[in-house]
Amino acid sequence: MSTGVARGRLSEERRAWRKNHPHGFVAKPETAPDGSVNLMVWHCIIPGKAGTDWEGGNYPLTLYFTEDYPSKAPKCMFPKDFFHLNVYGSGMVCLSILNEDGWRPSITVRQILVGVQDLLHQPNPASPANYDEYELFVKDPAEYQRRVRQQAKQYPPLV
Repeated sequence: MSTGVARGRLSEERRAWRKNHPHGFVAKPETAPDGSVNLMVWHCIIPGKAGTDWEGGNYPLTLYFTEDYPSKAPKCMFPKDFFHLNVYGSGMVCLSILNEDGWRPSITVRQILVGVQDLLHQPNPASPANYDEYELFVKDPAEYQRRVRQQAKQYPPLV
């Protein structure tokens, strides 16, 4: 797949996002100090869903695209050591729509971000990425929820 396909698709995604995106979400390509835009890296904010333990947090997520996009999913990374049973210690998100078997080229940045937001409050214990968080989720759900609420305070609402 040529370089132009990935960047062309990402330009379309950027235009679509600017016109219509879910309330509270942020997704924008990286801007270099010289003002140039890198469409291959997007800095995003995912708001915690109202009525969940994630509420009140605005969680930073970075999307890393390759020249193979949209044939291959981007890597989605929270900060290192982000607390969630489906997030590796490196920050990489483990979500079915992002793996090789679940990815479809028609999946959009919007769908990825909404899917990650859903994963936050509806973790998948059948596919844990972090065993310690998984154990806590299964054996001490109250402590897991407390840690989630504590983490939400580390990522306060955008002003």
